[in-house]
Amino acid sequence: FGSPSIPLGVTDDLVLVSFSGNHQWRVAARTRRPTGIQFQFLVHALSAVPGEHPSHVLKVSAAAPIMAEIQTFLLDVKTIASVAALVVAAWALYAFLSDDCEKTVDFTVPAPDPCKPDWKGKVLDEPNIKVAGSTAVQCYAPATGQLLGSVDPVTADDIDRLVAKAAKAQITWSQSTWPQRRRVLKTLLKFVLDNQDTIVRAACLDSGKTRVDALFGEVLVTVEKLKWTIDHGEKALTADRRPTNLLMFYKKNEVRYEPLGVVAACVSWNYPFHNLFGPIISALFTGNATIVKNSEQTAWSSAYYANIARAALSACGHDPDLVHAITCWPDTASYLTSHPGISHLTFIGSRPVAHEVAKGAAKVLTPLCVELGGKDAAIVLDDPADKPEKEGEIQRVASIIMRGVFQSAGQNCIGIERVVAMPQAYDRLVKLLEPRIAKMRLGSDLTDAGVDMGAMISPASFARLEGLVAEAVNQGAKLLAGGHHYEHPAHRTGHYFKPTLLVDVTPSMRIAQEELFAPVCVLMRAESVDEAIKITNSTPYGLGCSVFGPTSNRAAQAQLDRVSREVRTGMVAVNDFAVFYAVQLPFGGVGGSGYGRFAGDEGLRGLCNAKSVCVDRWPGLIKTAIPAKLDYPMQTGAWEMGRGVVEVGYGENGARRIRGLRRMVRL
Repeated sequence: FGSPSIPLGVTDDLVLVSFSGNHQWRVAARTRRPTGIQFQFLVHALSAVPGEHPSHVLKVSAAAPIMAEIQTFLLDVKTIASVAALVVAAWALYAFLSDDCEKTVDFTVPAPDPCKPDWKGKVLDEPNIKVAGSTAVQCYAPATGQLLGSVDPVTADDIDRLVAKAAKAQITWSQSTWPQRRRVLKTLLKFVLDNQDTIVRAACLDSGKTRVDALFGEVLVTVEKLKWTIDHGEKALTADRRPTNLLMFYKKNEVRYEPLGVVAACVSWNYPFHNLFGPIISALFTGNATIVKNSEQTAWSSAYYANIARAALSACGHDPDLVHAITCWPDTASYLTSHPGISHLTFIGSRPVAHEVAKGAAKVLTPLCVELGGKDAAIVLDDPADKPEKEGEIQRVASIIMRGVFQSAGQNCIGIERVVAMPQAYDRLVKLLEPRIAKMRLGSDLTDAGVDMGAMISPASFARLEGLVAEAVNQGAKLLAGGHHYEHPAHRTGHYFKPTLLVDVTPSMRIAQEELFAPVCVLMRAESVDEAIKITNSTPYGLGCSVFGPTSNRAAQAQLDRVSREVRTGMVAVNDFAVFYAVQLPFGGVGGSGYGRFAGDEGLRGLCNAKSVCVDRWPGLIKTAIPAKLDYPMQTGAWEMGRGVVEVGYGENGARRIRGLRRMVRL
């Protein structure tokens, strides 16, 4: 006998089972040894016997009956192989049928003419979404001033009609299966991947961003949301089992996530494709219909994007009235936000508008998810041992800061609005950022070569931005780059603001407190970790935050962990920027940045009625019955019996529970 080593107790039997030539199993040996001995059991005893093959060593507890001879046998190899083949075949058939019912459907949506590479649009002298003498929304490209078209806004009557259509379509859709819903999303996923160029061009034309900005901010995050919902949505919405207690031991408890009906979303213009599609994806997978009120600033592209969702539904055999995108002016938007046919409302926008939306929703008690602006900080920590950070790492951080500040010309709700750096990091960042920001190239990425940053959506904020920069400089800040709007030589009616670097900013300056939503990099010095946290928490906002710092020792890691815990925000990325959005964690903030969450499990469940359901575990055996003394009319002793029930169920120790049982029994 030999290996392996098997620890045995004094009451254990060691059994060697042999596999014989005729495919039968039998006991070859059995022995007992005292406690604590480590056995080197060499499984070769039967090797010399023709037709015998040593196979299994079994340790059998004496607590169970030990048979004098084990008669158990296993199925022969052929039977095992046959069963395995059947299992594999059944699995393959299931996978084939399951995949077939979720198979994507090809469909087409005509691309708008301006998305064609050779398109030449009329350049407006004074671009504006409002046109004198008309209620239509004039759509134009912020980067070039070219006219894209016009969109007629909906009326209150139109909203009534669309809500009714959506409600009717939702009745059937609420009964759809998970495979049916996944099929729609898979069909959309394929379409988006196949048509990235057109989708990106539409976003660039309508919002002024570059193609790379659109690829990451529009396409990548949308396909991520589609893929996550396809892979994890069903699990998030499957009934959630909940624990019971002693008194209710005979009950099973669960929370079911059921559709609400018609849900709505009012979304901002900074990401026209993603902001429109995000609510559509979640609404459809939760069994709801949806009406999305897109921004007037991006009405042109929103019409195209909504047609994609509606066409996918039709291609998969479902009612396209499950999805509607509308454009309207603010006075009509208030009719939507207070509409009694809306069961939930998601709002993405500014604080002043959010107040009006909340007032309207309160009239009909419509629940809200409110995602507002932010003043997100990128905190850069020094090593607690004063060890200088490696050059490659500080350059990495600088590049991430550049992307976080200037993505979509700074028009990003989770963009980096402040860089709060400790002394060593601060000085090195200033040296790295100043030349890079000063050399950034502006223009229309669809027509110009070598463009780093695109246009802003409109010139409406230029005067305010220039005023805030000038005020900060007067109060001691240093302007190292930009700080003013830019007249592009090739696009004279485009809306451009020079990439700006402002250093030595303090918390008392307005530019450190107000959301800029612009390509402005604000650097603030913190002398300690405590001060970095204090500066970060000094604004009314609390959306996201990035924390950068060394990880080479425990003290440095503890420093990162402390900051991530003590900043008052809804989201934190450690040694990175905004990655929480790329993995579908719940998205949202605290304080002036809003409330509620979308994305992730929480986002899907927020669009559902969380129905609590309690059922009998053994319906044929035990059901709730009111004891005679507690039944109406109440009898003498009801109080004592009720008290006994409470003490039996919730007594903090056995003695109290026994007293409670006596109260019940003696009555």
